[in-house]
Amino acid sequence: MKIIIIGGVAAGAKAAAKSKRMLPDADIRIYTQDTHVSYSSCGLPYYIAGDFADWQKLVVRTKEEFEKSGISIFTEHRVTKILPADKKILVKDLHMGTCEFVEYDKLIIATGSRPYIPDIKNKDLNNVFTVRTLEDGINIRAAMEKAKNITLIGGGYISIELVEAFVKNNKNITLIEKAPFILSVFDEDISSLIQTFILENSDGMVKIINEDVVSEFVEENGTRNVKGVLTAKGSGFDTDMVVIAAGVYPVVDIAHEAGVELGITGAIKVNSRMQTNIPDIYACGDCAEKINMISHTPVWIPLGSTANKEGRVAAINVCGGSEDFEGILGSAVLRYHALNMSMTGLTEKMAQKLGFDTVSVVITKRDKAGYMPEVKNVTLKLIADRRSHKVLGAQAIGCGDADKRVNTISVGLLNGMKAEDLLDVDLTYAPPFSTSIDILISAARILKSKLN
Repeated sequence: MKIIIIGGVAAGAKAAAKSKRMLPDADIRIYTQDTHVSYSSCGLPYYIAGDFADWQKLVVRTKEEFEKSGISIFTEHRVTKILPADKKILVKDLHMGTCEFVEYDKLIIATGSRPYIPDIKNKDLNNVFTVRTLEDGINIRAAMEKAKNITLIGGGYISIELVEAFVKNNKNITLIEKAPFILSVFDEDISSLIQTFILENSDGMVKIINEDVVSEFVEENGTRNVKGVLTAKGSGFDTDMVVIAAGVYPVVDIAHEAGVELGITGAIKVNSRMQTNIPDIYACGDCAEKINMISHTPVWIPLGSTANKEGRVAAINVCGGSEDFEGILGSAVLRYHALNMSMTGLTEKMAQKLGFDTVSVVITKRDKAGYMPEVKNVTLKLIADRRSHKVLGAQAIGCGDADKRVNTISVGLLNGMKAEDLLDVDLTYAPPFSTSIDILISAARILKSKLN
């Protein structure tokens, strides 16, 4: 069997490795326009920060290691066309400039996502970066070392991780976010607390401009270097470099042109076996649509953990097995220095948009016994449906163990847990780990009272 995989970062690399283990004699090939395969793009902000010096630590598995196992890797090769009727792809060698047709028995599309670049005048100036590839990380780190003032466009996960990286390196940062607060994936009552913490814990190095967008990058005297930023509302300031982290979108061009159906989110529509509407063509990772396991509606939330799971499921089914990927909860975690931020399930604004009658509670409590020297606060938000009492989601932030509370809720969400059920959860307790009545139990009691 000949299995062709388009894309080789997370989902594609996982699909190739799993396929080879299941079918050792299969001809398995990865085609990617990237210069590397199987690397952690999620680790780029920490490389930029200087948490480790060698970017090669981000490479999970090298091209040589793949080829030693019998998987053929074609880097700097762009697939320009899929011909389902002929079961062929057209591939361009970006180094040589030549093109060739390659046949397949099974095709896995793992083309990932691409940075969204807003319509900004002079956006092609030097020292204007996006964050996706290893080269992006290497170039940003090199530019950062020469810069003093840095502009960030967008206030999502990667942008906040980059703020931390730049502050660690004593840079002045101006972040521009079109929403009222950064991290708008959280509810506003939580994201406003996050924004306040960042501004109060950055030694004056961070400035945030909300509800505005960049209209122009100013060039420095015909050098093609960026020297300034202008916004739609008239703000202007100097900068030595810009990083655009305004979100991503799924790479679906060649799939759509070949007749592969897209979902309502704009990503490739797949079933639980990662199959598209065309026989023998599968899709996984950031280019594929997901199902939210609470609302049972299509969503598109690109995360590395999800991509790896989907790549494995696609490979199993391609190789003749039977495996389902039921969906996601959108669980996520990030940090800004001491502040941990985590979420799972639906936010209150998402739940209301989907028609749920929501009830929520927000409380702040210590994460450990008050007399322990390492005790910190955690703020937790729980959201439930008024009619069914089912928990819909959770958000937690704090310098304490916020993510372990969210992870507990994520397991409950899979099982349709009600607010009342949380009161019976037998959580571990010892003074260095939690309070005798954990914040989850306290929040559940208040939530149950409000529901009743």
